[in-house]
Amino acid sequence: MTLSVRRPPFPAIWPTRLLCAGVALLVALAVTLTVPLSGAHAQPAYEPARGTQERKDLMNAIRPLVEVRVGAPVEFVVDRLRVSEGWAFAIVSPQRPGGVPIDLSRTLLRDQAEVMDTITTYVLLRQAYGRWNVVDYAIGPTDVFWYGDPVYSQLPPGLVPG
Repeated sequence: MTLSVRRPPFPAIWPTRLLCAGVALLVALAVTLTVPLSGAHAQPAYEPARGTQERKDLMNAIRPLVEVRVGAPVEFVVDRLRVSEGWAFAIVSPQRPGGVPIDLSRTLLRDQAEVMDTITTYVLLRQAYGRWNVVDYAIGPTDVFWYGDPVYSQLPPGLVPG
């Protein structure tokens, strides 16, 4: 009895090449899905319009931060407000209702009042768990406090002043 060896209809190297091609395709797909969108596809920073729920939610997230230091009630003059990709950056000037200035000598900030330029408040917020959350803030800073902070380097363009 003679044994004959059947040759496969394709060269033996093909399964290896097909496996390599499949792995390369999976890697390319994984990279495509994990690389963040380029600036061309990212949503540009915008200012929520007055009276919108989004703007009210942002101000209400900032309010306790300020009221605990200067007392309630507090209203804000919005100097800058930008939102993009679940992040927000606000520059607000706190005041009492009706535009009455806040007397710092009657607040928890009384000891810092001499070194503060103003009580203008800068706030970085992140939307998570169905609400806006304060991530970082400064009240009355005398410099651009966010320069060099790695948290701010990950933010979408146009969110913080250049």
